[in-house]
Amino acid sequence: MGKKKAKLIFKHNYFDIVEEGDYVLCAISGKEIKLQDLNYWNVDLQEAYFSAIEANERFKTQKK
Repeated sequence: MGKKKAKLIFKHNYFDIVEEGDYVLCAISGKEIKLQDLNYWNVDLQEAYFSAIEANERFKTQKK
């Protein structure tokens, strides 16, 4: 069985699953993030991040 990319709506402290899947892609690195491992996202930009490192990179670019 192949993996399928999920479609999510990111909310504060949780996300809604619009289309079932196994993973989402990190907006910075392009790495696959299993839904059970997804901890970092930006509600305003509707982006997921692989780790705090990528989330911080996006935060720095948004402050400029």
